[in-house]
Amino acid sequence: MARSSTQFVCQQCGVNSPKWSGQCSSCKAWNSLVETVVEKTSRGRTNGARGMGKEPIKLSSVKSADHSKRLQTRIGELDRVLGGGILPGMATLIAGEPGIGKSTLLLQIAAKIKGKVLYVAGEESTTQIANRARRLGIKGSNIEVLEDTNVDSVVEQASQMSDFSLIFVDSIQTMTTSDLSGMAGSIGQVREAAGRLTSFAKQTGIPVFMVGHVTKVGSIAGPRVLEHMVDTVLWFEGDRNDLLRILRAIKNRFGATDEVGVFSMEEKGLHEVRNPSKLFLGEGKGISGSCVTAVLEGTRPMLVELQALVVPTKLAYPKRSASGIDSRRLELIVAVLSRRAGIPLWDFDVFVNVAGGIKVTEPVADLAISLAIASAFYDKPLLPKSAAVGEVGLLGEIREVSQMDNRIKEARRLGFTNAITKREVKTIGQAIKKFISNK
Repeated sequence: MARSSTQFVCQQCGVNSPKWSGQCSSCKAWNSLVETVVEKTSRGRTNGARGMGKEPIKLSSVKSADHSKRLQTRIGELDRVLGGGILPGMATLIAGEPGIGKSTLLLQIAAKIKGKVLYVAGEESTTQIANRARRLGIKGSNIEVLEDTNVDSVVEQASQMSDFSLIFVDSIQTMTTSDLSGMAGSIGQVREAAGRLTSFAKQTGIPVFMVGHVTKVGSIAGPRVLEHMVDTVLWFEGDRNDLLRILRAIKNRFGATDEVGVFSMEEKGLHEVRNPSKLFLGEGKGISGSCVTAVLEGTRPMLVELQALVVPTKLAYPKRSASGIDSRRLELIVAVLSRRAGIPLWDFDVFVNVAGGIKVTEPVADLAISLAIASAFYDKPLLPKSAAVGEVGLLGEIREVSQMDNRIKEARRLGFTNAITKREVKTIGQAIKKFISNK
């Protein structure tokens, strides 16, 4: 008969140790030993593999999964990111900083889902969850709350009541098992708890959603440890002081990873933003220092407004401040404008901001940033209804970007008839002369 024990396994070289130590005796890595459950057979052999003893089967005899049986959350932006809904037995991790809205999203999914939902409360009391539900206008007649942090007890309770359509665990950092001696939130406890919940989902066909908190650098035990164990990893991001929330699938075994969902955090919870472009466009029409560009979030083109402010300075080193774009990219663009377009920015402070709080990482915004800075420097607005799409090289040339037609189509749909691209102008100097009013 098999019996369980624990060992401390180095995450760098895999060597086993009967007790914890700060440094691995083999590879000398620090803080790499993690407590792990190990099963031993009656003959003393280690059994660490799931499904040991099964015989191999032919791949051709395995039936394909029926993706048409997806459970719809009836939240369009979420279903879009998941690839059309939730599949039976799907293990999903929702990661994000504390307070970003993960628990709110879970309650809203539970309220819209068809079927009974088990909400495992590891962090909050049932009273706190009930108060949030009332604030969101959720009655919760189909939601059962289990206030427990023992993963074995949770699995046992869920097994006895197998009529749940969905199980939420909030959060995985609070789950523990008595088989390990580590405290809640340790790598060993988090990984073992997630492994048992994932196995339960596969065996019963009941989808499980686990919440994982991360720090600003995403280094705490949770999402980074569990990515390879679950089927789907959803990354919930945004500034807690801002309304904007973006949901990304950074891993999805049953769908694409190039889709995003856009939400707005309101008093009554998360609201879908079906037309994100209107959210990111400011009121900078006819004002100098403003230029619109089209970025891609997944396969969805969205218009964003780039705003620039250029002011004289007496400092020896002028400021280059960027919000929503890479500050090093801003420095490069300022250098190109100074050298290739003849704009003397060496004694001016330059500030650039992306309206709406979104972050732009694509070089497609280079041309819009350049035109916004030039417009602010000359204090003259761009021609009306203009949108700039293009990358700017070190020689001042404008380069083509991917999916240009989709970006231009979205811009024209929202009334921007002047498309500033490589097709109209070849260099940044030509773009400034042609599209800045009275330049």
